[in-house]
Formats: sequence, C-alpha cells, structure tokens
Amino acid sequence: MWHPDDFLARLYEETRERRELEAMGESAQARQARIRRRLAGALALDAGTGTESVPSFGPFVGAPAGSLADSPPPPMNPRLLERTECAGYVRERIELTTAEGLRMPVYVLVPTGRTGPHPIAIACHGHGSGSREAIGLAPDGSELGENAGRHGRFASELALRGFAVAVPELLGFGDRRLLEDAEAGPETYSCYRLAVHLLMHGRTLAGVRIAETLRAVDYMAARPDCDAARIGAMGYSGGGLVAGFAAALDGRIGATALCGYANLFRDSVLASAHCLDNYVPGLLEAGELPDLLGLIAPRPLLLSSGTTDPLFPIESVRAAHSRLRDLYTEALGGMATLPELEVFEGGHEVNGARAYEWLQAWAGLNG
Repeated sequence: MWHPDDFLARLYEETRERRELEAMGESAQARQARIRRRLAGALALDAGTGTESVPSFGPFVGAPAGSLADSPPPPMNPRLLERTECAGYVRERIELTTAEGLRMPVYVLVPTGRTGPHPIAIACHGHGSGSREAIGLAPDGSELGENAGRHGRFASELALRGFAVAVPELLGFGDRRLLEDAEAGPETYSCYRLAVHLLMHGRTLAGVRIAETLRAVDYMAARPDCDAARIGAMGYSGGGLVAGFAAALDGRIGATALCGYANLFRDSVLASAHCLDNYVPGLLEAGELPDLLGLIAPRPLLLSSGTTDPLFPIESVRAAHSRLRDLYTEALGGMATLPELEVFEGGHEVNGARAYEWLQAWAGLNG
C-alpha cells in the first residue's frame, strides 16, 4: 500500500503523454529543434552562438552572467606529449585546454601508408581504466596483447582501417581521476564525486564530457592531415552516451556507431543501478533515449549490441531501434537511410564486426 512502485510508473507515463501532446501537429524539423534545446538545457549546455545543428558551447555555461564559469572556452593550446610509431599508425598523445582549470589528454592515431587528409573518428571509451583501453593498452601503458577486453581496442582498429582517430580521456577516468581515486588502483574512477559536485552547481558530468569531446572535434577538424568534412564517432557503453549526444547536438559528426548503449531509459538506467553519470535531471522531459538519438537524423546511425548484455537488454535495444526507424522515416519519408542494428552473440562489449566496415563505407575508405 505504501510502496512507491505505482507512483513511479505513473510519473513515467504522465511524462511520456506530455511529450506526445507537445509533438502533436509539429513538423519533424520543429520537433527536433525543440528537443535539441531541451537536451542542451538538461545537460547544462548552452547553444550559444552556434546553429541548431552545430552548437557552440563550453562545459560551464549556464553559470551566473559575468562569472568565470560563464566565460567562453579558452584557446585549446594543444601540446604534444608523446609520439610513438605503431604498426599501421602513429600514436600521439596531446593535451587540450577545455575550460579554465581543465586540461584533457587525447590519444590521436594517424594512419601510415595512406594518403591524407584522413577521415576523422572520435572514439569515446566506456567505464574502465580510460582511453588506454580503447587503444589496446593496460593502465600502465603496456600492450594488452590478444586479450583486448570489453573495448576490443576499437580505436586502434579504426586507425588501421584508415581513420585519424581521437580518443579523449573522459573526465573521471584514467589520468583524469581525482587524486584519492587514482591512488586506489587503476580500475577505479571518479564519476560519483564529480557528478555530485557538478549537480550541486547546476551542471552535469555528462554535459562536461560532451562539451570536452566537441573540443576534440574542433582540434581534429583543424589538423591539416584530417578531413573536416568526414567526421564520424564511435562510442561504447558510457562512451555511447557521450558520442550519441555529441552527434545529436553537433551536425559536424556525419555518422555515429553506438556499441552497448542504445536502449530505453525505462529498461536500463531506470530499471537497475547504473553509474551516476547516466542520470541527468529533467532528461525525460526532453525525450526517451530514442527521441534524443533521433536528433542525429538524417545522418547515418548504427546500433550494435550483444544478446546477453545485462546492462542494456537486447529486447529494449530492438524497441529503441524500431522507434528510431520511425523517427528517421518521419523526418525524411522514403528518402531516409534508416538506422542499422547489429545484434551479435555476446555481452556488454564492443564487437566491431559490422561497425568498422560500416564506418569505412560511409567515409569512402577501402580496406
């Protein structure tokens, strides 16, 4: 009698019905513009002076006017930290200024034996030891060998297929953990403490990560060895949130592959305990996850998920994919290139069998 289960179910349904009423009679373009504004607002990002499809914002907008946090992002001032010759690509590590007081290390993998400028891929890692996992390195920088773990060294695989790849170290992981967490061991991360601090200031960890990732896009687009007209993104798990929402907000990202993420909030982060970085106040007022990823339309989108993923159930992946197909069709009718779904035998991991060749085909790369 006193259990709040029915209250939560009713709250979810009332929010869904309210969204449906708002969308009645709206054109697909108007709906996208409205949802995009709400998504940016929920993330505590500001569209600033950018267009609806290419916002210009920093991670600390929404602060009181005139405050340090309200100032525009400072110059990136990229600095090369290291350069390593690898089989098939050169691996650089650079650092960028993303906001006052924040510097972000980024691995940049540039293919060798190919003529540039190269198409760009932004590779967003998931939970774990940080960006090193996405390039096949252990936390200490040693090679992982054949056991590439859940990330499947997907950033390196993209570089071997012809992409210039940027792998930002997302805030709270790897070398960007709080000191106390960094001293606790390589597999710890700082999502909880960062998220609660930012929430208490009216900001979100997801928003900071997305804004910083778009700074990496700015950097790669300005490199002479990169083709700013061909920018793709691939994200795994929590990196799927970052890559997916970055593409939803920034039209420069031309194709997006999401691994182990696309679902319904109802069946994933609202059904069981997930990391706090998944939770954004007011996000359901903007839309369910497919509605938010639908902002990527009409650009190409691929979803990839394992049949036994315990965090993002496969039936909910299929439901999200079905909703996305409807949104793409509404936006473009028979002209739409519908989102693709890859289902593989496996769990919460990167498979890549379809994603790599799909991104290659989009970028016009051979082999």
